[in-house]
Amino acid sequence: MEKILIVSNYYPPEKGAAPNRIEQLALKLKENNFDVSVVCPLANYPQGKIFDAYKGKFTVHENLAGIKVSRLWIYPSNSKNFVKRILSILSFSIGLFIFLLFKKIPEKVIVQSPPLLLSFLSVLALSIRNKKIILNVSDLWPMAATELGVLKIDSISHKILLFLEKYIYRKANIILGQSEEILVHIKEIYPLKECYLYRNFPDHKHTFIGQQLEPDTKIKLFYAGLLGVAQGVLEVCEKMETSNLNIAFHIFGDGAEKAAIENYIRLHPEKNIIFHGMLERKELVKRLASFDIALVPLKTRIYGSVPSKIFEYSALGLPILYFGGGEGENLVTLFNLGWIAPVEDFAALNETLSEISKMDRQELQNLKESVWKASEMHFNLDLQMQHLIEEKVF
Repeated sequence: MEKILIVSNYYPPEKGAAPNRIEQLALKLKENNFDVSVVCPLANYPQGKIFDAYKGKFTVHENLAGIKVSRLWIYPSNSKNFVKRILSILSFSIGLFIFLLFKKIPEKVIVQSPPLLLSFLSVLALSIRNKKIILNVSDLWPMAATELGVLKIDSISHKILLFLEKYIYRKANIILGQSEEILVHIKEIYPLKECYLYRNFPDHKHTFIGQQLEPDTKIKLFYAGLLGVAQGVLEVCEKMETSNLNIAFHIFGDGAEKAAIENYIRLHPEKNIIFHGMLERKELVKRLASFDIALVPLKTRIYGSVPSKIFEYSALGLPILYFGGGEGENLVTLFNLGWIAPVEDFAALNETLSEISKMDRQELQNLKESVWKASEMHFNLDLQMQHLIEEKVF
């Protein structure tokens, strides 16, 4: 059985799309007869606080569903303060660098990027040891940071991050990109680099949950995930017009905007917004059986970003209201997965919500079944993994 290591800044029991996709990669490799291990920080995401089970520990080694997990110390933070976030990433990255440089590890290593500093130090250590580096790029940094307005173009920080980005692309033996735009960007820098598309397809293996519709008086729109700056859920709450619509907006998640969202909901009960907090993944999937439409927003159009929620929700037969632009918008349109509203165009969003509000239950039922069938046909994780293994990516 061939051994492979995954380096990641996230892993369950942490919650959210980032840890879920890394766990899914690990489990799918295990299913395909790889001996998989993971190195990651002590669980702290997305709250920015060490989970109770890991408090007071410097390192933890455990076995989760057959995956050997090594957790290293981190100074946790989900602060919006740039310096604190860098300190948090650096605290784990230094320990990780030492781990990769001196510990006995497999010949093949998958490195998750971003965070860019973490992936840079990982690639540096692995290059010194002449390991096969498979770089898994889920977002383009520093480009995403400049598009979000948290980093100025041509600043010293921007130039440093550009250097780190080019270094990890150059040193990686193989690059996995989670969108076509990511692969285009990398090929523009290194045209001969061996690159493959690796979408965040789900592996739920659930039957069509649309059959479990409840006869509610209001259509249940929901958002589930990280409540951070990039998602802009607080602004959605503030600017969406649901007071006089046959729609209730439900929110599941945690993150930097949580307190502000809860406060806004308390002050505006007329908008029919309900906050549920963060649920375990399995519990959330069960709860979603009684919901109708998933909202997938981004604060701004981020080149290269395709939210994995598009694939996860469509696999559950849940139509999507996509509010993020870019390649994700193209996918929703191409496969008829729901509706799109141009990013940051709240007039268009509210117009779409008004249209959705007029739908009857049978229309929703038919759309759910159509979305589920499209997912079954086009978003197959097993076929994708089989292709990458045949291409000797892993």
